[in-house]
Amino acid sequence: MKALPGFLTVLLCMASNVRAQVPTTRTDFFTPGTQVGPLEDDFLSGRNDCSGCHGYFEQKREPYRPWASSMMGQAARDPVFYACLSVANQDAAFVGDLCIRCHSPGGWVNGRASNPGGGDLVDSDFEGVTCSVCHRLINPAYEQGLDPDRDFGILALLAHPVAVDPSGRPMSHNASMVVDPFDVRRGPFQLTMTPHYWAQSRYHRSGNLCGTCHDVSNPVYSKQPDGSFRANALNEPHPTSSKHDMFPIERTFSEWTQSAFAQGPVDMGGRFGGNTSLVSSCQDCHMPKTAYYGCIPDINPPLRPDLPQHHFAGANSWVLNAVRYLYPDWETDLTAPLVQASVSRTMGMLTAASDAELTYDSWCSLNVRITNQTGHKLPSGYPEGRAMWINVQFIAADGSVISEYGKYDAATSGFARDTKVYETVLGLDAYAAALTGKPAGPGFHFAINNVRLMDNRIPPRGFTNANFDAVGSGAVGYSYQDGQFWDDTQYPVPPAAVRADVRVYHQTTTKEYIEFLRDENVTDNRGQVAYEQWVLHGRSQPAVMDDVSLDLARNCSVDFNGDGLYPDTADIDDLISAFNSESPAADINHDAAVTPADLQNFLKRFSGEACE
Repeated sequence: MKALPGFLTVLLCMASNVRAQVPTTRTDFFTPGTQVGPLEDDFLSGRNDCSGCHGYFEQKREPYRPWASSMMGQAARDPVFYACLSVANQDAAFVGDLCIRCHSPGGWVNGRASNPGGGDLVDSDFEGVTCSVCHRLINPAYEQGLDPDRDFGILALLAHPVAVDPSGRPMSHNASMVVDPFDVRRGPFQLTMTPHYWAQSRYHRSGNLCGTCHDVSNPVYSKQPDGSFRANALNEPHPTSSKHDMFPIERTFSEWTQSAFAQGPVDMGGRFGGNTSLVSSCQDCHMPKTAYYGCIPDINPPLRPDLPQHHFAGANSWVLNAVRYLYPDWETDLTAPLVQASVSRTMGMLTAASDAELTYDSWCSLNVRITNQTGHKLPSGYPEGRAMWINVQFIAADGSVISEYGKYDAATSGFARDTKVYETVLGLDAYAAALTGKPAGPGFHFAINNVRLMDNRIPPRGFTNANFDAVGSGAVGYSYQDGQFWDDTQYPVPPAAVRADVRVYHQTTTKEYIEFLRDENVTDNRGQVAYEQWVLHGRSQPAVMDDVSLDLARNCSVDFNGDGLYPDTADIDDLISAFNSESPAADINHDAAVTPADLQNFLKRFSGEACE
């Protein structure tokens, strides 16, 4: 009998223990690019080294403070990240090495991810994705004459180069960064005078740079010919090192590469701010351009007409407040006004991300169309605990709510899943469940999940099923036509409704997810800390992305109870019950009163006569 790979042998012996940890090693999570080890020049602290020239002169447009008050600048202080990190390390040994690589790249390069729980991080490691790291990044897909000459030599000496796909785009993910070992900083502008070494870099205007961290893959699994994912042998790097052969956790960057935005600029009419209406790269939306100075005006720098603002607005609406509660302002450089400004930009980004349009079939149906205006799926990013949904209220003539779909209950922090929820659901298939001892089905065990059970998120412009399937972000349990970047949902209109109010909501951290992080953690108190912060800061109050209404013409429907069956005697029974209780739902003729005329009106409709 052929021997099983070491990984499988160990795991099969563990299957009966639901708390068992997969005995992975750092090697299993190996990622090419710059590796752990001393640099010729260490990374600098944004707070201590960069802010003196690039901060404290204009709160909204300077580079430093908007970055410091973004989730990029606080990525290594995020309490939800640490709660997730502890559970992930419980599930698979040393997976934290993969996580810290993105959330504290400077700490990782300096070897301080040897403790995969982050316990060895120090000082500026907690500044997250720092100025110094980003501005020393090198394009792994070097092009002569377009990239700094010095980068060719650095890449040539790299022991583990980052793969480049057939189109010439770097196959970046999992923080597969290449950094200059010397403190030669890069950016999109040509500088003639600077107090530090500088090289002009087109890479810093390209979405390819963002792909360094905004695609996340699990290299422990390999894709099989049938599309399933199976575990590799223990203590070995992924056999191909291609992210498309690994299990896809996040595919925001890849979604963008397959969108119309990546193929050329799209005129969005200034929707995402900045001084240009043309949108192509990730930076065009998340770092909108302005006319201003990149450093203190006192030294007479050039006025840049296209200075990228370091806003990095995304969809996280509450965690910055938690960071400010947990850490002193002197350490984070956060203040109440800075956090509020950042949260306002997040709300603006969410509002710009979609459009809701209502149309009405006067017989029985309201159609809600949600159009994705972003360059990736909607929603995108980290899949666990995030949800977007539609709330529909049908209003009677007296202003009361007759019926509601997608209701959020603030008291319980839960929303009714009786309507459309856009989300990604990951989990374990029977194979992975047998190996890990965790139950098969949906769950938040991202370190060992190996199957996408649901993905009905709305695609971006330029979507094709083949291209999105190829990058691991195709629809699952749902369908979209090629070219479709919107979704339609129909709702039965109650006969007494005079108006439909529709809101689209986004929630950063659902109750189910935060309770999972609290209850699953048996290692430390990080899950409890995150949960307490979630409660303290509004339980991740859902953000309103769209808020639209439609006045309804006279409705001739006889499906009173909205069960889709009509004509149906149950509708008459329910109408009589509503009539006897004088419910606004029985106001069939919309005169703001429940009278026998309503019964007469309904019976005429029921018998096939024209409605009044």
